[in-house]
Amino acid sequence: MDTKELYREILNEHNINPTHKADMDSPTFCLEGVNPSCGDQITLQMKLGEDGKIIDASFTGSGCAISQASVDMMADLVIGKTKEEALELADIFDRMIKESVTEEDLEKLDEAAALQDISHMPARVKCAMLGWRTMKEMLTTPLETK
Repeated sequence: MDTKELYREILNEHNINPTHKADMDSPTFCLEGVNPSCGDQITLQMKLGEDGKIIDASFTGSGCAISQASVDMMADLVIGKTKEEALELADIFDRMIKESVTEEDLEKLDEAAALQDISHMPARVKCAMLGWRTMKEMLTTPLETK
């Protein structure tokens, strides 16, 4: 199996069987993200523990396979991380999409590195970035839920 086929399988698995697509009870943070150019929309929710680490992340909403798989992979990655670590991963993902990332950084993205070729598809970049952009906004200008 070649690398591109493996990446397609990872993308399809996260789209068809997302681990984190669910509504969360009592999230610490909740923010809606929309891609107006195609209509993809998500509501991202995260729960922080007392130690400041993300103990849960989930999303609801609809969109193309790339947007849904990307946000699911992102949730996998950030659970167990601090806000700062999650923001660092978002920065690495952004640089990957802009084609300026090191192999060491790619390893930090784990399965999300499967989206590296999106950089060659300008119409799909916003799809892949939706969850990451929403998380970045949520964690840098948070509006805590009640």
